[in-house]
Amino acid sequence: MRQSTITIDVSLDEKNIPEQILWKATDSTQDQGQKARAMMLSFWDGADKSALRMDLWTKEMMVDEMADFYYQTIMTMADSFDRATHQQELVDMMKNFAKDFYARFRDIQLKENKL
Repeated sequence: MRQSTITIDVSLDEKNIPEQILWKATDSTQDQGQKARAMMLSFWDGADKSALRMDLWTKEMMVDEMADFYYQTIMTMADSFDRATHQQELVDMMKNFAKDFYARFRDIQLKENKL
């Protein structure tokens, strides 16, 4: 059996706030760790029937980037759900939610920037 390893290194400041996130995968063509400003990692615990997750973002992560990150994550979650279940109606609901979420974020940003 082949094995692949993903390593995530998080540098923290004195208050345990992430300053840098680097990740590297053994199957990647990159020799160096890849920088990330944010990450979401989820695992399914089949015994407890619960999701375990870790969400981290660095001080550099901007609010508009966070909205982009969430929008893209929801869209890719919908694609994954589609591949796993072929429930097109639910996939469409997820994608419509993501689009509405992002549009509302942009509207809020425009209103706040006008103040």
